[in-house]
Amino acid sequence: MKRNYYIVGLIFLTFFVISFITNILGALNPDVIQSFRLSLTLSALLPFAFFIAYGVMSIPAGMLVERYKEKTIMEAAFIIAFIGAIMFSIFPHYIVFLISLFLMGTGMAMLQVAINPLLRVSGGEEHFAFNSVAAQLIFGGASFVAPLFLTFLITSLKQDTSINIVKVIFSNLVLSTLPWTSLYWIFALITLLMVVIISFSKFPKVERKDDERAGSWAIHKMLFKQKRVNLYFIGIFAYVGTEQGVSYWISKFLYTYHGYDPLTVGASIVGRFWGMMSIGCLIGLILLKLFDSRKILSIAVIFAATFLTISLFGSGKTALITFPMIGFSLSVMWSIVFSLALNSVDNYQGSFAGILCTAIIGGAVIQLFIGWLGDWFGLRTGMLFIYLTLGYLFSIGIWAKPIITNKTIDIKKKLRTGKAARISNKD
Repeated sequence: MKRNYYIVGLIFLTFFVISFITNILGALNPDVIQSFRLSLTLSALLPFAFFIAYGVMSIPAGMLVERYKEKTIMEAAFIIAFIGAIMFSIFPHYIVFLISLFLMGTGMAMLQVAINPLLRVSGGEEHFAFNSVAAQLIFGGASFVAPLFLTFLITSLKQDTSINIVKVIFSNLVLSTLPWTSLYWIFALITLLMVVIISFSKFPKVERKDDERAGSWAIHKMLFKQKRVNLYFIGIFAYVGTEQGVSYWISKFLYTYHGYDPLTVGASIVGRFWGMMSIGCLIGLILLKLFDSRKILSIAVIFAATFLTISLFGSGKTALITFPMIGFSLSVMWSIVFSLALNSVDNYQGSFAGILCTAIIGGAVIQLFIGWLGDWFGLRTGMLFIYLTLGYLFSIGIWAKPIITNKTIDIKKKLRTGKAARISNKD
């Protein structure tokens, strides 16, 4: 099939939008707590509302895509996200925010399910791996940009200059006491524009492979009875819980224990966390060609735990460096755990992938534990819970026995072959 570069570009744009919307909550956290006077537990309910949507929608979304196709589902996903964003923009209250985040999370879950097979077809199967990595880099780039954009937006709204186009636009839309809610007007505009763009786009026909099909409820039920399926479900649950458990609380932690301004320093460090994750993905690609993925996973967990310890118990200046380094350490874990899982079964991989995507609810549940512990014993103690999720991820590197392991380059063999070739040429 001829490659469709327009659709590939549209998918990349979709990845950017998903990330921009999904990973801004950590930078917003201190402002939201202050604005609505929330406890840490009530604050943790916000990412819970967002990520629980993945648990509700991932498997049904796969079935809907097979029935109604990618374009319809992507339009519906952005419409649902638009409703969530505009609802909170007009009625900026805590309860409305929870409902809004659930709707936006639902939209993002539907998009995640729809765009990957579409990327394979539009970009060509032979380029799918490259395009997938490129999409993840764009995803990370958006997570890096979002907190910086938030800082620009709120700083502009707080300026007392007479000529300020941001202030002029939002003066009648946003309460002066809730300047951060202006971001959700931006989200509403972006999601509405995406609906328009998709509606005018011509999509290719996607013939799903057997390992991409969602499967029936009976197949999912059968898979859940298998021990290894549940073990890897917990693995993805633990990874997303770790990722969000760190990124969501960074800004609040730096403010609580070191007095750093959430709007400037806090948002910047959250952005660096995601930026270092993107850099880690690139380095991870090289490492996966050289070493067994299980060893890389174990070493990455050790580094993450080390950086987490320094961040929680070291000085403020040190934490500014080590928090982003946690993101660098986590960067390879999602792809390794996901691939180990899929390579551990020889059928129903599409249904298994849906189950693994459902495990993204770890980003919801782990937050509640951290918030609840934080209210009782302090945020630093609450974040110690992350050691449990890291411990489970470390265990995967020990007990995982995939049917197919990642293909690596034998450096010693390459050197021997090269040496033999040089000797032969001399002769």
